[in-house]
Amino acid sequence: MANSLLPFIDQDRCTGCHLCVDICPAGALAQIDGKACLAFPQLCTYCIACEDQCPEDAISLPFLIVFAPPHPNPPQGQLPAKE
Repeated sequence: MANSLLPFIDQDRCTGCHLCVDICPAGALAQIDGKACLAFPQLCTYCIACEDQCPEDAISLPFLIVFAPPHPNPPQGQLPAKE
């Protein structure tokens, strides 16, 4: 993944069921000491499969929301966004 956002795995919540490791299409996850971990972060495609599959909600994927600057010439009938 090109940016610094990566899945977070709460080790206290992880029960080691292995479902996320099995479902990860990129092979970024592994089981270490009986818990899931992001062993290969460079392979992560941020597909959210691991987060969706985890029955303990131990995996979360943070998202960064970026707002585009207001368009200098809004379409007719629309006002520019207030700052």
